[in-house]
Amino acid sequence: MLWPWSSPASLISLRGHRLLLRLPQMGDYDAWYALRRGSRDFLRPFEPRWTEADLARQVFINRVKRARQEVEEGTDYSFFIFSGEGRAEDIVGGITLSNVRRRAAQFVNLGYWMGQQYAGQGIMSEAVSVCLPFVFDTLDLHRIHAAFLPGNVPSRRVLEKNGFVEEGFAEKYLQINGRWEDHVLFGMTRERYELHRAANRR
Repeated sequence: MLWPWSSPASLISLRGHRLLLRLPQMGDYDAWYALRRGSRDFLRPFEPRWTEADLARQVFINRVKRARQEVEEGTDYSFFIFSGEGRAEDIVGGITLSNVRRRAAQFVNLGYWMGQQYAGQGIMSEAVSVCLPFVFDTLDLHRIHAAFLPGNVPSRRVLEKNGFVEEGFAEKYLQINGRWEDHVLFGMTRERYELHRAANRR
């Protein structure tokens, strides 16, 4: 069920065919730690630098609290991705809608990560597709942006499958694993979303 963007944070969850996206909870820590720690080498080339200290329980507690606060403020939506019914042990990755802008802009940024053992199974493609109605129908935004490293072919496929189009190239765009890296910029407008959704209904 999709909840209005101003609803209490604890109520927000998004359902796909085989996935559930919901905000992080305190009880997710052990499974989240195991997935992130076990996928560290896999994730390192695609993420800002992090250490074992970033996996500490107190850091996670602060993350959960911050995620709730950001939802209440309507600025960011940080979901964990679960297979099945959303049990902590079924976590497979995460997806974030960040930097929501209103007024004349009406856009949000998309980011995501996946546990190594779940990559290549179409899970992230489904997770992104689950987020799009939330972005355009519930949050009532007009654009969603995403960026990825030029050599990240799986991310390109995830976005293209969901109707995103390439919009540009940004030199030294984000700091990844301690280095400023170029990124390919993808985006989707509400108009393109509606066309993509209509085409998939045929």
